[in-house]
Amino acid sequence: MTRQTARAIASGVNAGEVSARVVSETALERVQRLNPGLNVFAHLDPAMTLAEADAVDARHAAGEDMPLAGVPVVIKDNIWVAGRPITQGSRLFADFMPPRDAEAVIRLRAAGAVILGIGTCSEFACKGLTNTPLHGITRNPCDPALTPGGSSGGPAAAVAAGFAPLALGTDAGGSSRRPPAHTGTVGLKPSQDVVPYGPGFAEPFWNISVLSPIAGDVVDVALMFDVLSGPAEIWEPDRPLRIAFAPTLGLDVPMDGAVHAAMSAAAEALRADGIVMVEAAPVWPEGINPGALMPMQWAGLADLYGDRWTATPDLFDPDLGAQITAGLGLSGVDVARALEAAQVTRDVLRSFMTRFDLIVSATTPCAAWPVDRLGPASIGGAPAAPRDHAAFTSQFNHAGLPALSLPCGRTAEGLPLGLQIGAGFGGDRQLLKAAALFERCFKRACLAPVPNAMNE
Repeated sequence: MTRQTARAIASGVNAGEVSARVVSETALERVQRLNPGLNVFAHLDPAMTLAEADAVDARHAAGEDMPLAGVPVVIKDNIWVAGRPITQGSRLFADFMPPRDAEAVIRLRAAGAVILGIGTCSEFACKGLTNTPLHGITRNPCDPALTPGGSSGGPAAAVAAGFAPLALGTDAGGSSRRPPAHTGTVGLKPSQDVVPYGPGFAEPFWNISVLSPIAGDVVDVALMFDVLSGPAEIWEPDRPLRIAFAPTLGLDVPMDGAVHAAMSAAAEALRADGIVMVEAAPVWPEGINPGALMPMQWAGLADLYGDRWTATPDLFDPDLGAQITAGLGLSGVDVARALEAAQVTRDVLRSFMTRFDLIVSATTPCAAWPVDRLGPASIGGAPAAPRDHAAFTSQFNHAGLPALSLPCGRTAEGLPLGLQIGAGFGGDRQLLKAAALFERCFKRACLAPVPNAMNE
């Protein structure tokens, strides 16, 4: 049942062909059977889930038609859900119960979605893999020895494992695009402020995080996005789309050979389908790269949690403690330079997107890596720093632009890879329409990875 799309489940519940309770019971049985080997949930309450499903069935019996009727959804562990503990993956918040739902959760409930559980995330959603002292290690359904990435590792892995067709993550630098790339799922980072963000926790990285739908295919992502943002007309240009092909987003950074090969195969398949792309990329000033932006996160963490880290370091993930320590040592000039880098990033990418409707790149320069490492040991044959896997995603956050990761190709070991499509501000639905076209093309060309390689 949960291997069905969200739209198929909702159609079945609305038509009276299946009950929301049966859908939830089926999902919970699969979770009970397979989650012990993956650890994708920070919190499960089967009784609460079944009560929500019964409420949806009552609404259906009263004649209500719902776009997400009975659809199981996993919510990331940093988004407020009333009645469930939401911890941000941190021992500091181990007992925190939100006083209310986030607005996005209210909209999902109104649409008939049923909350299956709370998906794990890295502590404060500030690390590129998903392991915490509070909840342990979350593993990739494609290979449990590997990480699904982070910080939305639990939600992406839950969709990949077939626990739920939909998940809601957050994305402040690629957190709901890189995990989908590593798990063979689809993740959308909407334009800034299109989906209401709060109420919720204070963010260490200000004004760039968005709530992000994750699903097994583009059409389900679009369905969830319509619920979260409200439906709207798609603007259609009276000319062919202008698409830039920039595998490394114009950055001089290493990329694994398998990713290069996947990007080349994707370009060939798209062009064979009549999609016109030109090779063009943003020109980044020297020193303007994702690493130049990280002091903003370190400073934000130090502001929020510096006193607690100094007093009770045993309550923190040591990797987050290192970021807080770095933030405590920053000067005002250091933070100003990071803010300047963020503004330049915004200006460069927004200016580039005035000449193009879409830009196509790799989502990540590598595939998933072992769960016991902060990042891959090497990328493209060169030693890799812990954040080098996150080279192509944060630019869209700082520019406020939408971007989506779409499964595209595999490594020789069968691990999924992702292709990223970005658009201009407010071009979310045009992006989704193009992504659906790309997805169909990749399936015809056998470039779409299988959902997962789990032994079920």
